[in-house]
Amino acid sequence: MVEKNPLSQSDYETLANLRFTLRRFMDFSTSAAQNEGLPTQQHQALLAVKGHPGPGPMTIGALADRLMIAPHSATELVGRLNAAGLIERRTDPLDKRRQTLELTAQAEAVLVRLSSIHLREIREMAPELIELLQRLGT
Repeated sequence: MVEKNPLSQSDYETLANLRFTLRRFMDFSTSAAQNEGLPTQQHQALLAVKGHPGPGPMTIGALADRLMIAPHSATELVGRLNAAGLIERRTDPLDKRRQTLELTAQAEAVLVRLSSIHLREIREMAPELIELLQRLGT
């Protein structure tokens, strides 16, 4: 017995358009970060540290989880950010095995510029994204 495909042509078109719109945003984001002299992953790391909701400060382990990368990759990424003067590492006073992360003033300035243009781009794309998501929800 062959199951009938429950998806319509419109579903496929909407999914394709959603993926295209997301790729357009990611391309924008990559270009914006590169214009600031940052690889995309470094921008994502800075944003993850700044946007960390807690409790407590961001750690390398929490950063690895947030970026969905291996802990040793997060350690290397933090090393590059530290060498660039964008992140400071501190030994956690409550657990000497952990390091906490804090953005430098330089990173804060870069992140303000990048986040401002990202929010502007998202606000421009929002109506299109909302329409696509609503089509998928019906």
